[in-house]
Amino acid sequence: MQFPGKHWQGSRLPFSLRFILAFGKVTFSSCLGTQGTQYETNNVDFKVGADGTVFAARELRIPSEQVAFTVTARDRRTAKRWDAVVRLLVAQTAHSGHKQTGKKSAALDPSPPPSDTLMPWPQLPSASGLRRQKRDWVIPPINVPENSRGPFPQQLVRIRSDKDNDIPIRYSVTGVGADQPPMEVFSIDSMSGRMYVTRPMDREERASYHLRAHAVDMNGNKVENPIDLYIYVIDMNDNRPEFINQVYNGSVDEGSKPGTYVMTVTANDADDSTTANGMVRYRIVTQTPQSPSQNMFTINSETGDIVTVAAGLDREKVQQYTVIVQATDMEGNLNYGLSNTATAIITVTDVNDNPPEFTASTYAGEVPENRVETVVANLTVMDRDQPHSPNWNAVYRIISGDPSGHFSIRTDPVTNEGMVTVVKAVDYELNRAFMLTVMVSNQAPLASGIQMSFQSTAGVTISVVDINEAPYFPSNHKLVRLEEGVPTGTVLTTFSAVDPDRFMQQAVRYSKLSDPANWLHINATNGQISTAAVLDRESLYIRNNVYEATFLAADNGVPPASGTGTLQIYLIDTNDNAPELLPKEAQICEKPGLNAINITAADADVDPNVGPYVFELPFVPASVRKNWTITRLNGDYAQLSLRILYLEAGVYDVPVIVTDSGNPPLSNSSIIKVKVCPCDDNGDCTTVGAVAAAGLGTGAIVAILICIVILLTMVLLFVMWMKRREKERHTKQLLIDPEDDVRDNILKYDEEGGGEEDQDYDLSQLQQPEAMEHALSKAPGVRRVDERPVGAEPQYPVRPVVPHPGDIGDFINEGLRAADNDPTAPPYDSLLVFDYEGSGSTAGSVSSLNSSSSGDQDYDYLNDWGPRFKKLADMYGGGEED
Repeated sequence: MQFPGKHWQGSRLPFSLRFILAFGKVTFSSCLGTQGTQYETNNVDFKVGADGTVFAARELRIPSEQVAFTVTARDRRTAKRWDAVVRLLVAQTAHSGHKQTGKKSAALDPSPPPSDTLMPWPQLPSASGLRRQKRDWVIPPINVPENSRGPFPQQLVRIRSDKDNDIPIRYSVTGVGADQPPMEVFSIDSMSGRMYVTRPMDREERASYHLRAHAVDMNGNKVENPIDLYIYVIDMNDNRPEFINQVYNGSVDEGSKPGTYVMTVTANDADDSTTANGMVRYRIVTQTPQSPSQNMFTINSETGDIVTVAAGLDREKVQQYTVIVQATDMEGNLNYGLSNTATAIITVTDVNDNPPEFTASTYAGEVPENRVETVVANLTVMDRDQPHSPNWNAVYRIISGDPSGHFSIRTDPVTNEGMVTVVKAVDYELNRAFMLTVMVSNQAPLASGIQMSFQSTAGVTISVVDINEAPYFPSNHKLVRLEEGVPTGTVLTTFSAVDPDRFMQQAVRYSKLSDPANWLHINATNGQISTAAVLDRESLYIRNNVYEATFLAADNGVPPASGTGTLQIYLIDTNDNAPELLPKEAQICEKPGLNAINITAADADVDPNVGPYVFELPFVPASVRKNWTITRLNGDYAQLSLRILYLEAGVYDVPVIVTDSGNPPLSNSSIIKVKVCPCDDNGDCTTVGAVAAAGLGTGAIVAILICIVILLTMVLLFVMWMKRREKERHTKQLLIDPEDDVRDNILKYDEEGGGEEDQDYDLSQLQQPEAMEHALSKAPGVRRVDERPVGAEPQYPVRPVVPHPGDIGDFINEGLRAADNDPTAPPYDSLLVFDYEGSGSTAGSVSSLNSSSSGDQDYDYLNDWGPRFKKLADMYGGGEED
């Protein structure tokens, strides 16, 4: 119970409290707190502790059934005091160790009756005129053990008001566990005020309850203010510790020192962690394997941290440990606590504590000269660290013996071998062998304190194999300069090759590989090149004044080897080409002064053997200089014009002499065809003038026109003849009489019957009687009574979009077969209708029809029609009856 926080104006509390000892003590608590409150009693047999607990000061016997004493609470700061009367009811018990004598005893009952609580009420004014303020008690918490076996309902406490002596009072409780979910955990006798718990409690489900007790009269009027009831569920050790994970995985580096942290395991206990029920302690039960020691790890009993306790972790010997960890509550008491276990798997991680070592001290290999990207030796190493990890992966280095960098060592990612590879071609004539010193290490540095092994270094001997190398031309491409036109047989140069195989006695032979103009000749023994024809700079085989030829040098080794070289001949130009006049044809008006012809020259040579050019007219014939004149424009151009006032229209060959500026100069007389024609005012040749200038006279023009008219007349006559022939073909009479025309005879065969004598018969009488109904129902004029069969129609072939000539025959044959097998295609088979002959048929038999109409018939003539009709002749001519 708790003293109120409000201050009373008197010296004593206006109510008394009466308890029955439930668990051997009564606890007072004040709103002032335990530090500012001091408790005293007026009975030396009882004392009150600093926390408000009332206890017996000594073992005593109670002479009566009730003991009353006063508890005084003082406030040290204000010196105020409060008094409360405590009455103890002594129950009859049979205490352990005492005989039941019927005497009253103060011994505690394990299941004592609950205490009675008198609820406070308002106080009247005192004699001094002061009015007390109303104060409330806070009832001490009610402790209920969980998992109680009953019987239920089990009484917890009794609540009473001082006014129940005057008026009937009804009690009730509210709150979680009473009228709020979970419902009806607690109940109260409304008349007596006894409160019960109705079922076993579970602290892990709910640890405490807060209820409010109410007191009302029979009319429901509040008699007392509600008081708070706090019910705490006392924890019992009914839950085992549960590990968060059943299997824990951790790792620790090999070679770790004692005390190295590995992992933490955690177990939770649902019981109260403030009591021994929920205090979990850890220990290691077993360790597998027990190598190199059975106690390689230890665990902090409170935190669950696993650390190493011994040295000697070696991944190469033990890669994994399995540790069984036990968690026990009751602070690890194995006798009373509950336990559970989990597995901790500790992996020993690799560190680079093993340097790689060569499996041999020396290695050997050989390589042909001039080969690259060739593996010449495989270096094998051994490393006890974890494969395919940086601690295991090997790195090779050449530390001596290869100053020019001919070799490199690559690591095979699968086998970890070192592959000595040629990356730069070696020459047997320079180095016949290599002595390499190779070192191996790991990608990861070695662990602290680990030194490299002397076996991490090895020697590699590589022998170079001599092979037949091809001769080569030292100067390639070789350039030679000379003037064009040198005579045949002139020696140009010696284009010799060198054989790199100095240690082989071999001869080199030369030959031409490419000589487009076939101008050169090479000596097969010494490579001397001479001309086989005159070299012309203006040839089509010259590019930028250079002529290229390729030669082959081959040795007589085994196998033979050859090399090529290119000779470039730069030809210096000489004046060996006379200039040519341009243009070759021109046009000019017949009268001078209207226009002139611009002429120039083209020379195959190059400067200085080209322009400026000199243009002049020859003296012979004299008419040239009489009719024409040349006017110089510049070094490359001149104008040709008429010298006379008029020249008859026509085509004239005007010779012009052109001379270049070479040394010595060359001249050329060229002819230019000039068309002289009448011109209009603009200086352009007229149409008639152009024809005249072409050299056609009037007679020639008339002859051409006559030929055109004759050709058109012949075409017209041929067309008229074709139309007349077509008309006569359509109007020509037939050569035979229409009555004898076989085409008309064929058209008459569409009727079938017994001849002229049968034309008067009604063929409908041959139908079956039961089949006549649908025939009579047809419209007049319809003679056919055969019907189209009903059934599935066959699929006719589809003609291809782009037919092939070879597919036309197949298409026709497939269509014919489909038509033959199509019962729905006309003409329909009438035999299906006429096949009924016998009794009941209005047609009778075929023989009776024949005898009644024409008498006996001779069917022998059917034999002359072919084998198909011979069967009919035998059928009808061979017997008298059907």
